Amino acid sequence: MTTTSTPTTTPAAGGRRNDGRVPNQLRPVKIVPDYLKFAEGSVLIRVGDTRVLCAASIEDRVPGWMRGKGRGWVTAEYSMLPRAGTERSQREASRGSIGGRTHEIQRLIGRSLRGVVDMAKLGERTITLDCDVIQADGGTRTASITGAYVALARALNRFGMGHLLTGQVAAVSVGLVNGQTYLDLDYSEDSTAEVDFNVVMVNDDRLIEVQGTAEHGAFSRPQMDAMIDLAAAGIRQLFTLQQSAIDAPRGE
Repeated sequence: MTTTSTPTTTPAAGGRRNDGRVPNQLRPVKIVPDYLKFAEGSVLIRVGDTRVLCAASIEDRVPGWMRGKGRGWVTAEYSMLPRAGTERSQREASRGSIGGRTHEIQRLIGRSLRGVVDMAKLGERTITLDCDVIQADGGTRTASITGAYVALARALNRFGMGHLLTGQVAAVSVGLVNGQTYLDLDYSEDSTAEVDFNVVMVNDDRLIEVQGTAEHGAFSRPQMDAMIDLAAAGIRQLFTLQQSAIDAPRGE
């Protein structure tokens, strides 16, 4: 089993953060491929103290509304274990319904992965990405997207369908904390940020999604541009880590 870790980041101007990082530095990232025995593709992704298990399943069927169209579908499901956080949360299954946050995140993951798969050439197959958070310390949705892409790529490569990928996708958070632009927010930063962005980007620098919210007052266009530029720089590092995990020999 192969593990990849974050490359060295050149320090930027600005003070040290709570965990010792400089403003433009990712948390330590590790991607462990083939974490599950039976899934077509799987990884455990660790981003700082956040850990997400991502699995890709390929089925020879599509949803009813897609039958007979000759196209495939990529979708995602997201969940968080009850003790992923500092206190136990109730399982959504026991409540009998999925919460709005879960719906939002799994739709985001699905959109992100569909953006880099040739659905027409996939044929009438469904690829489901299951993203289960086993420990949460901020950035669970961005870690899910980054890990799910690796699980997807390894699943397609396993069955000779790697050519169906039209690009590479990864995601990271960025925000303004105490007036300073920070990359890859942990929970302590995310919970106090004046502005919080989630950026999803393809490896040709096109954007799939930018989710940005001001929590305490408005932000300027130059500030937004600076945050997106910082996120893009971090995502380019994630692309390198993803590719190392994708290329790792199977079963090691």
